[in-house]
Amino acid sequence: MRSSSTRRFSRHFHAALLLFVFVSCAALSTSARADAVTDWDVIAFKIVEDSGKTGPATSCDIAMAHVAMHDALNAIDRRYNPYAYDSVAPRGASPVAAIAAAAHGVLVGRIPNQKTALDAALASALAAVPEGKAKADGIATGQAAAAAILARRATDGANVVTPYTPGVEPGVWRPTPPAFTAAIGAGFGRVRPFTLTSSEQFGPPPAAYFDLRSPEYTADYKEVKRIGGGASKARTAEQTKIARFWYETSPGVHIRLARDLVGAQKLNLWDSARLFALLHLACADSLIAGYGVKYRYNFWRPVTAIRDGANDGNPQTIGDQKWNSYLETPSHPEYLSLHAVLAAAWAEVLCRFFGTDQFSFTVTSAAPYPGIKRSFRSFSQSAQEAADSRVYAGIHFRTSCSDGLAIGRKIGEHVFSNFLRPMYDDYLQDARYDDYITSSKR
Repeated sequence: MRSSSTRRFSRHFHAALLLFVFVSCAALSTSARADAVTDWDVIAFKIVEDSGKTGPATSCDIAMAHVAMHDALNAIDRRYNPYAYDSVAPRGASPVAAIAAAAHGVLVGRIPNQKTALDAALASALAAVPEGKAKADGIATGQAAAAAILARRATDGANVVTPYTPGVEPGVWRPTPPAFTAAIGAGFGRVRPFTLTSSEQFGPPPAAYFDLRSPEYTADYKEVKRIGGGASKARTAEQTKIARFWYETSPGVHIRLARDLVGAQKLNLWDSARLFALLHLACADSLIAGYGVKYRYNFWRPVTAIRDGANDGNPQTIGDQKWNSYLETPSHPEYLSLHAVLAAAWAEVLCRFFGTDQFSFTVTSAAPYPGIKRSFRSFSQSAQEAADSRVYAGIHFRTSCSDGLAIGRKIGEHVFSNFLRPMYDDYLQDARYDDYITSSKR
């Protein structure tokens, strides 16, 4: 039997050989910049915003558009395994036309009230492609890729509205001030995931702090009461800035980072499409898993817990009926922190895609607190800060954030390891990431 070092050398040798062959062949393929994928990512988010469609279901729409773009490109030049559309396009089909038709087809199918705007975006994109067979074949390929993912997700349950009745007992979620808005996303945990076997694939088990008299709950309660209140004097200026920076709807910060990285790293269309598809698959499944957990446990938010602290049966949790969270509390149960799950899932995908966690970058916040700049030395550092921000904002307990990070990492690893894998797998992928995965176990 060969030694582990011999097997490792063999794997790396074959990986290097396969990489040489792949790169040599890719150099002969149609070259194209990644701008088209990024452009349609921007268009997709704008269309969602303009449509008036809200809630976690929009993550499915955007993920589907990116899957269609990815699959259309790989029908033209098979570099990565497809997700829904497994076919071969006519030789010479235009990649840019395929991308535009794929994204347009999905978004019109899922958000039909924006057809006029989407038709205009499609016409603008196609105007840059010369008329002829290549253009026509590209359009047909994109349309077929869109049809494939639309058919696959036709009964996914993303747009089903599920009734929900809040509780009144200690520890159970109820609407929060100032608007006391009804719960959102109550049925999203029942949506069919894109990559997971179910929303419960990665747990988690019931947290110890669900026992309102436990030491874990007591510690979490005291921490968020001390630093997460609107009138807190314990929260530092830095912590306040972090809370505000990360308050925008997730994955806002991370999607801008991904767009920047595509340009800075000069990714080609195929790599860009794969990265965005992986990220949005992870995003949609993080939300499906996260909302599933939220409504499985129905745990109350800090603002409710602290205002009702005198009635929770724990003499160490001193209540304050006038306490407010620093930033407004979202309208759904507390456990898990979706920001933590999403941030960790995206960080894990980015780590594995680029082969390292050590990546320096700066991102600027958008609404509702635009213009704040934060710099990071690694993807995982940004995920940890996103999780911390929810405690500083007074809208999550610490356990919810730490458990959210753990589940998010599992989802990101699962998506990257099992979907849209390179055609020159498995030798190269194992070799490229073996050292990273070994060194980054957390």
